[in-house]
Amino acid sequence: MEVSYREEGVASAASSVAGRLVADGVPARLAGGDPTLWGEDAEAEAAVRLGWLTLPRSSRELLPALGELAARARAEGLTNVVLAGMGGSSLAAEVICATHDVPLTVLDTTDPGQVRRALAEDLTATVVVVAGKSGSTVETDCHLRIYERLFADAGLDPARRIVVVTDPGSPLEQRAADGGYQLVLGPPDVGGRYSALSAFGLVPAALAGADVARLLDEADEVLPLLSRDTGNPGLDLGAALGGAALAGRDKMLLEDQLSPIFGLPDWIEQLVAESTGKQGRGILPVVGADPNRSGDELVVAIESDVGDVRVDGPLGAQFLVWEYATAVAGLLLEIDPFDQPNVAESKENTAALLALPDLPTGAPAFVDGPVEVYGAAATAKDLPGLFGELLHAVPGDGYLAIMAYLDRLAAFDAPMPDGADFEQMTDAWMMADPLTLRTLLALRTDRPVTFGWGPRFLHSTGQYHKGGPQNGVFLQITGAVTEDVTVPGRPYTLGRLQLAQALGDLGALETRGRPAVRLHLTDRAAGVARLLEAAQEA
Repeated sequence: MEVSYREEGVASAASSVAGRLVADGVPARLAGGDPTLWGEDAEAEAAVRLGWLTLPRSSRELLPALGELAARARAEGLTNVVLAGMGGSSLAAEVICATHDVPLTVLDTTDPGQVRRALAEDLTATVVVVAGKSGSTVETDCHLRIYERLFADAGLDPARRIVVVTDPGSPLEQRAADGGYQLVLGPPDVGGRYSALSAFGLVPAALAGADVARLLDEADEVLPLLSRDTGNPGLDLGAALGGAALAGRDKMLLEDQLSPIFGLPDWIEQLVAESTGKQGRGILPVVGADPNRSGDELVVAIESDVGDVRVDGPLGAQFLVWEYATAVAGLLLEIDPFDQPNVAESKENTAALLALPDLPTGAPAFVDGPVEVYGAAATAKDLPGLFGELLHAVPGDGYLAIMAYLDRLAAFDAPMPDGADFEQMTDAWMMADPLTLRTLLALRTDRPVTFGWGPRFLHSTGQYHKGGPQNGVFLQITGAVTEDVTVPGRPYTLGRLQLAQALGDLGALETRGRPAVRLHLTDRAAGVARLLEAAQEA
């Protein structure tokens, strides 16, 4: 595992802070699990959140049970592995399975269309991993209820097809006991976003067929380096991230186009944004964007020479080194990298909205074809004008965040014209990329433009949006639901929950006085087409 600096300014900033960290004995203290590193206010939280440092070895105790679990699933023909989990309970497993080229369906959404597509898979071949540390995450609770009913209605025993991963003492542990489900307990001294090498990352990956023992081997090889003052990739990366942020380069662009690891920036985004975005400070990860070189960007490349910092190493080592580096960056920024004080705000807003007879959507400021526009920040009369206004409103040190509460896997699907030639097919595929909207808007500004799927991002960059520097401008997208999904035992459907989550988060953003608008697609396909068209006209 190696971290190298490819830009003189980064090397200088990193060297300066690294010397201070070494003088304070930070490498050995962090590797030894010293909870006092982040100050008195953070000590209590850190004392119960440093178990990730030993996971490369302690998680080996799981390997026999994981082998038996995977063997039993294969023997029973359970080849369709579905993971119901949010944030740290799903992102690592998604990266592991994509990198190891084994199939995994991740349900980290309340979008009815995306859930319905998962439910349509062969139920007789399905095993569902329900993962959550707290055991009370609303999305995961909904998915569990839906699959329990689906299995029962099909005459299939849910106890043979549901695996629960949670912390000891959580409500989900009790649900597993009541339902007779296979239960794997995660370590309670590991936070969700630091749990990649724990049961939360390993159980679904092992069921899907990934070589999780190899993953632990990769992490174990780098573990002895993390206590060293020199040749310590975690220290080198953490000093680069924190040193650059202190020097004003607090927008981290992640580049992985040449890497054999698939999807790692999405996992890094959650780890860094939720860990550092608080007390008006933080590092903003930007995934999949071209650098604008605006002066406050740091380009970090995974196994590529295109960045200011290059990070080389296998996936297991990457997980551990990024966790260590994030803890170091938090120390330099003088924040607690293990709490998430603003995540609960949107959840509470959502619960309050769901208790109302009707969701208070209000009246649109204007309508542009299949798109309704809501929000006090919307003073334009059409979408191109609105996009121009929002981009103009981004501060010189700020960013634009696009937040789409849509079907992550099909929202931007483009219909193929009859008899289409190669050029038309290529155009359709390009427009089907959800990041096309972000790219079109990014071309019209020198500020970073991020893209997040709701409610997935609420467990990731959502903390940064509300707790980090208050310099964001927010563009939210919701869509009409034509075929909803009932949630057994709950007084709401997935469609109602999805909209309540969007409105709850929008309310949390508006209370901070930042420009925020909601675009509602009354026809999802036509609405997406209009958004892309308007972005080109802006």
